[in-house]
Amino acid sequence: MLKMGGSLAGVTVVPRPDKLYRNLLDNPRQIIAFRDFVKLIEAYGWRCVRTKGSHRSYAHDGCPELLVIQPKGSDAKSYQVLKQFLAYVEEYGLKPKP
Repeated sequence: MLKMGGSLAGVTVVPRPDKLYRNLLDNPRQIIAFRDFVKLIEAYGWRCVRTKGSHRSYAHDGCPELLVIQPKGSDAKSYQVLKQFLAYVEEYGLKPKP
């Protein structure tokens, strides 16, 4: 099974943020690479405001809550993708930056 952002025969597959977002909506429990998750949230206008150890705190002008993320190995933690990022996008109507 190839996870999103994985590599195949030495070629790294990095999906575009819009495609990754659609894939997450279709299957929110899929495993995605942490670096791809960071690219996705930054494409949606989140900016890193604090790093402490492996925890990164992101803020967004359109969301009053911080998004705190931390990798699990080289992957994003699924609850941070599903219960935080996707929920914030829906609740606050966040859109990717043009």
